[in-house]
Amino acid sequence: MISLLISLRSEFYKSKNTLAFWASILLPVLICGAITLAFFSNSDKILRMHYSPEVLWMNFAGGSLGVMGMLILPFYVIFMAFSVNNIEHKNDTWKSLFAQPLNKFSIYAAKYLYAVLLIFICLGLFLTLTYLSAQLLHLLIPAHRFDAYQPLNMLAKIYSKLFLSSLGILSLQFIISLIWADFLKPMGIGFVGVIIGIIAASKGWVYSYLIPYSQPSLALSLRKSANNSTIFTQEIYSSLIYAAVFFIIGYFIVSRKSIK
Repeated sequence: MISLLISLRSEFYKSKNTLAFWASILLPVLICGAITLAFFSNSDKILRMHYSPEVLWMNFAGGSLGVMGMLILPFYVIFMAFSVNNIEHKNDTWKSLFAQPLNKFSIYAAKYLYAVLLIFICLGLFLTLTYLSAQLLHLLIPAHRFDAYQPLNMLAKIYSKLFLSSLGILSLQFIISLIWADFLKPMGIGFVGVIIGIIAASKGWVYSYLIPYSQPSLALSLRKSANNSTIFTQEIYSSLIYAAVFFIIGYFIVSRKSIK
């Protein structure tokens, strides 16, 4: 456990100035800020629609969920998995990393857990800023009636599903970025995978839940997430299975790198 904590702290110091780290903070701020500004600027038009508080919340929260969950989240996970491992590729420090007097598994697990933590921070900020932005809009324009409906539990469930559904992509891309040090191969494979995943999910293919890149889109369905009492649906189970299997495979790949 001590080795894991030391390695995790080391990953933070190595990555704290990278784009992957700051994107986990800036993406929620920029996207939620833009949606809040759009709602504020178009308040008269929105008020004329006479939305119920529940529908108003769905429109507001759906803006960031749609942009983040279907498109930005998969690409962010792909880029972040590359970025975490690229630090070692770029500096050619795999061998020296595993020469440290620390448990090899702890070093590898810390890199993976750090990537998971960045996803958690990103989605946690999306949830928090979405809720707080709506409360700010209500204070500025009480006629919106954001206080008449409390969607926090539902939003927490949706963002939890998004988080869990992203772990399959992360683990797969983690392996790809371990194998190839260049930028184009991991990003190119990830890009093709996301396109295929979105198409499979949008067309309702019955086995789309088996494609890791489809799982965030499947988890994103507002109607499905709102009406389903459980977080653990088939795409979430598939994502967690992929995450566990690819995590183990990744460890064997990276441990072989250490003795080259």
